Amino acid sequence: MHRLAVYLRAILDLYDRRIVSFKISDHNDNPLVMDTFDEAVRQEVDAHPLVHSNRGFQYTSAQFYTRLKKHHMKQSMPRVAHCIDNGPMEGFWGILKREMYYKQRFNDRSSLITAIANYIDYYNNQRLQRKLHVMTPMKYHEQSTKAA
Repeated sequence: MHRLAVYLRAILDLYDRRIVSFKISDHNDNPLVMDTFDEAVRQEVDAHPLVHSNRGFQYTSAQFYTRLKKHHMKQSMPRVAHCIDNGPMEGFWGILKREMYYKQRFNDRSSLITAIANYIDYYNNQRLQRKLHVMTPMKYHEQSTKAA
């Protein structure tokens, strides 16, 4: 059986657990990471100055470091072999797999990509989270920006 594979990169806001930006590609490479980062910066011009990433080659590249410096951001990375250091993002990946991916069978790339995009929209706008006082990430975000 042919296995369908795409690579997903996403940026999660630690404050409100929103997926700020995501990109999907057939390749796990620098353009995938840089495009996701660039989209997040466009979406969140007042982004917090800390970026937590894994230790992948894309995040240790000069290209990524240059982007961080340009936007006056600092980088945080997990300790080697301590995925718990990136708990919020790892938690999101687990939720996405459990609630969307494992429940379906995908026969083509297009349906997989559509399902991912639809799930991220659901996650941001409809999925209630206890940690956010039983609000969706977008509702929590909207309330915090009104209060500021």
